[in-house]
Amino acid sequence: MDSKKTSEKKIVICVSGAADVAHCGPEVLQSARELGKQVAEQGCILSTGATSGFPHASALAYQEAGGFFSLGLSPATDEKEHEDLYFLPSDGCDVIIYTGFGFPMRDIILTKSADAMVVGCGRIGTIHEFTVAFESNIPVGILEGPWTTDEVIRDIIRNSNRTNPKVIFDSNPKRIIERLVEMAKENKDRRELGDVEMVEEIKAKV
Repeated sequence: MDSKKTSEKKIVICVSGAADVAHCGPEVLQSARELGKQVAEQGCILSTGATSGFPHASALAYQEAGGFFSLGLSPATDEKEHEDLYFLPSDGCDVIIYTGFGFPMRDIILTKSADAMVVGCGRIGTIHEFTVAFESNIPVGILEGPWTTDEVIRDIIRNSNRTNPKVIFDSNPKRIIERLVEMAKENKDRRELGDVEMVEEIKAKV
């Protein structure tokens, strides 16, 4: 397998954050927009929970910056339920996948579908997505800001009796996305190399 070709595949970066940002401070949406812009400038695919607030601001800025493809994963069964039951926006996404699984299972699918995740100001759903990424060894960037989410996540890691070098903290949106792209590419290359080695090992036993 050509590792160069693997690295050239589009990286999927998930933006995780609160749908209601009232507790996040006045700078939060600008920070979210800057993340979306940086994901676009890095040539990555953006994924969100097709929701409002922090992820929505990122998705809109991503499209405005000429992003390649914006994917939304909704908790709803269809478009009507998405808008009328969950009251979620439909703009900001090039395609919305209606999972029909509600928020908890949607969170898992969203996280597992990404090559890396960036976490902004959030609530319990954001923490859930972080823990799924943590357990799955998906690179995660925690955007520091005038909110408490980064402090909560530091406490979770500190009390988890686990270390994870794939979790990074940074207050600079450009720098955090650049670092996540590098980490995601390294992850992809290692995974592809591991798959090739496993196939070769199986062939040798046949």
